[in-house]
Amino acid sequence: MTDSHKPEDELAGTEQPFVSHLIELRDRLVRASLAVLLVFGVLAFYPGPAALYDLLAAPLVAQLPKGTTLIATNVISPFLVPLKITLLAAFLVALPVVLYQVWAFVAPGLYSHEKRLVLPLVFSSTLLFIVGVAFCYFFVFGQVFKFIQSFAPKSITASPDIEAYLSFVMSMFIAFGAAFEVPVVVVVLARMGLVSVQKLRDFRQYFIVLAFVIAAVITPPDVVSQLALAIPMCILYELGLFAAGYFIRYSKAPDSPE
Repeated sequence: MTDSHKPEDELAGTEQPFVSHLIELRDRLVRASLAVLLVFGVLAFYPGPAALYDLLAAPLVAQLPKGTTLIATNVISPFLVPLKITLLAAFLVALPVVLYQVWAFVAPGLYSHEKRLVLPLVFSSTLLFIVGVAFCYFFVFGQVFKFIQSFAPKSITASPDIEAYLSFVMSMFIAFGAAFEVPVVVVVLARMGLVSVQKLRDFRQYFIVLAFVIAAVITPPDVVSQLALAIPMCILYELGLFAAGYFIRYSKAPDSPE
């Protein structure tokens, strides 16, 4: 005898063959790649790779002695490095489209209450990553380069290599962009039931220590950049704790106590 009151599984009948998943994954990757390439084409036309590199190098050039410029030790660096920067900028601009393709791929396997959680997380993770990169560029770079140049001996003329500078910039962008994702990580951990919100609150004092350790490892050895990374991480952790309680209520399953 069947139970007529048993709730139906809203995902029943939505299973797809493995090959179909691969085809859809391919299509999503193609669309995400096309979005990046389209933005790349626009940025390559205007303002152009050279202008984008000048913009990226501006915080460092502003702190160098007057008349000093960056150098290229590789023959093809003046051509490749601006193109890499244009591609990086294109990826950042197209990031919402890329994340939407990820969302569209996993959405069919989610329940309706889970979908209510994913879209806000996609939007907030995109916004937080871009805010982290902007914070690094507009505030951290200027302070770090000023601090470093203040310690340079008078007998040394700094002429940084453009490839080394690009590597430094990308590592800092990734570090700050990822660090600003702390609220998203806190919300996901709490919503998945891996850690309760109360335990996350109890972990607060340990996270503060962890934030300063992470900042000391992944930033240059100066106090300015370490504080500029550690302090926002601590503030964002508190923001994540606040958001976790709301999202748990907002995305819980029907008739679920949690």
